[in-house]
Amino acid sequence: MENRWSALAGNGCLYPEGISKTEQGVHFSVAAQAEWVNLRLFLPGEQEAQAVIPFPQEDKMGDIWSVTVAGEGLCGMEYDYEMDGNAVPDPCARRLHGRDRWGDVSRLDTQERSVIWFEEFDWEGDKRPKTPFHETILYKCHVRGLTKHLSSGVKERGTFLGIVEKIPYMKELGVTAVELMPSIEFDEIMMQQNHRMYEAEKEKKKADGRLNYWGYVPGYYFAPKAAYCSGIEKNPEREFKTLVRELHKNGLELVIDLFFTGQERPSMVLDVLRFWVREYHVDGIHLVGFVPEMLVGKDAYLSDTKLFYTHWNGVNGGKEKHLAEYNDGFQIDMRCFLKSDEEQINKLVARTRRNPKEVAVINYMANTNGFTMMDMVSYEQKHNEENGENNQDGEVYNHSWNCGVEGPTKKKKVLEMRRRQLRNAFTLLFLSQGTPLLLAGDEFGHTKKGNNNSYCQDNACSWLNWNLLETNRDIYEFVKKLIAFRKEHPVFHMEEEPKVMDYLSCGCPDISYHGVKAWCPEFEGFRRQIGIMYCGEYAKKADGAKENYFYVAYNMHWEAHEFALPNLPKGMKWQVAIDTSNKDVNGIYEAGSEAQIKKQKQCMVPARSIMVLVSGQMDEKEEKEHREKEKKEKEKREKERKQKKDKIEKKEKAEKAQKTEKAKAGKKKEEKK
Repeated sequence: MENRWSALAGNGCLYPEGISKTEQGVHFSVAAQAEWVNLRLFLPGEQEAQAVIPFPQEDKMGDIWSVTVAGEGLCGMEYDYEMDGNAVPDPCARRLHGRDRWGDVSRLDTQERSVIWFEEFDWEGDKRPKTPFHETILYKCHVRGLTKHLSSGVKERGTFLGIVEKIPYMKELGVTAVELMPSIEFDEIMMQQNHRMYEAEKEKKKADGRLNYWGYVPGYYFAPKAAYCSGIEKNPEREFKTLVRELHKNGLELVIDLFFTGQERPSMVLDVLRFWVREYHVDGIHLVGFVPEMLVGKDAYLSDTKLFYTHWNGVNGGKEKHLAEYNDGFQIDMRCFLKSDEEQINKLVARTRRNPKEVAVINYMANTNGFTMMDMVSYEQKHNEENGENNQDGEVYNHSWNCGVEGPTKKKKVLEMRRRQLRNAFTLLFLSQGTPLLLAGDEFGHTKKGNNNSYCQDNACSWLNWNLLETNRDIYEFVKKLIAFRKEHPVFHMEEEPKVMDYLSCGCPDISYHGVKAWCPEFEGFRRQIGIMYCGEYAKKADGAKENYFYVAYNMHWEAHEFALPNLPKGMKWQVAIDTSNKDVNGIYEAGSEAQIKKQKQCMVPARSIMVLVSGQMDEKEEKEHREKEKKEKEKREKERKQKKDKIEKKEKAEKAQKTEKAKAGKKKEEKK
């Protein structure tokens, strides 16, 4: 049997780690600090190796061992490496044997092996959408959790193809990119932790009964997860590529999460990132954990791929803006403002405007860690008892407010306040300049019942219950309309951060801040309200039409406040486009049906609410009334000015007469002397 395959002498080519298809056969490369390395080939499911092929010492470069194997029937064969007598699977494997079933503990009793697999795929002229960051709206989901619940209504529940079935829903919602939690071949079976080393050596570790649902652990970085595939014969490569292709056909991008510990070789990290872009056409990668950000951020191969990381430490991504800062800063500050904490106005101003020229910013109100948005307004304490860690795991500080009752309630006032707070939270997110991220299910009130660390909850706690889409239809409709509102008005998603300057010399800065009085912002620690005006001169709509002026009044105080409104250009008037306190219209008015403001000089904003005013054109009657009103106000001001002037002149005249009389009296007194 060994004669079926033969090792070829090195040809001087440098191949990436893992397996590569060549004209002669298959090339194998592996990093190992070993004295000798053998390649072992197996027929599928067989225990005895069909061939053992030594890696030539002369083809070794540094710690990289290489060999090219020629012969028929290699595709589909299983293989592993024997390193100084120890059998190990290929750390850069593209497919693993025995990983087809989610949570299958029986595979722990078998030796893990890699699979040689190459298959042509028809990309059908696939093109990446390349949506710029300022036009991107992210939708983060878990492959299994998005559609595993019976209510999802899809055929292939909990799979890559299940996501494909949800593409029409995501398009209707208005998102432009899907971010997937880890979908590489990670080990979901959690093992018992044994802290006594001698016992760990004596006894084989056992599964502890829990599953790592999230997958933020090291894994086989080059292999899509087979358990996320449909059908009996799993084909993760084909199914993942189908997902990418179908997303692209519908104008949606795909971003994948990859977790690194920081112990990986920098060259391997680059190989992994380049592989997913080249082989699977992904549009972006969220780097979780620790990576060499300077090396990754400046890699020429990735210069047009979206790369997300907690920070980039001054790394300039180059000509195209493809780097993005991804951390909890926005979430923490905006949640604190939402629940009326002190000292938050300056943070609100910074977060709503932030959008650096070199690096994009990802904003979110909820993400994998922490409360969902519904739980953010329903719980103040974490409830992680079901995780099996005595509620000791998970973040202690959630920056949340339960609106008066912890958890579920039937109190009407509490439920109404929670709805209002959700509308406030979504408005804070989608009217900020950075790239917004929506956690899947938040748009229809998904709850984990207060669990803020559901990493091991592969059940209804984590799976999206799509029945809530009807139960909380009002939340979904508000989010959908708010996303459309953001897309329609570019002043809320500029390419670069607003400068707070009148750099067009149009008489108004691109963005300005206002307090109780127009043009007089107030940043004291006790303030919980501020107005932000966006000048329409600095942007144009997609159809080339002139943009509107906007005034966003934020009031997170528990009392109503009156906002003095800045004057608009002649012939324009303020109208209410969004009012999160108005449940009768579900917080947002249809375009063309905005609420009218009788007094254009001021506006009363209810407690704990956000009001968005938009400029509109006055009709002839309104303009005539406005001119007459201005005329009367001008006449009134002139009259008051004249009265004030007359009063001053009268006073001055009296003082002068008094002074003259006093001088005369003094003169007479002197003459008598």
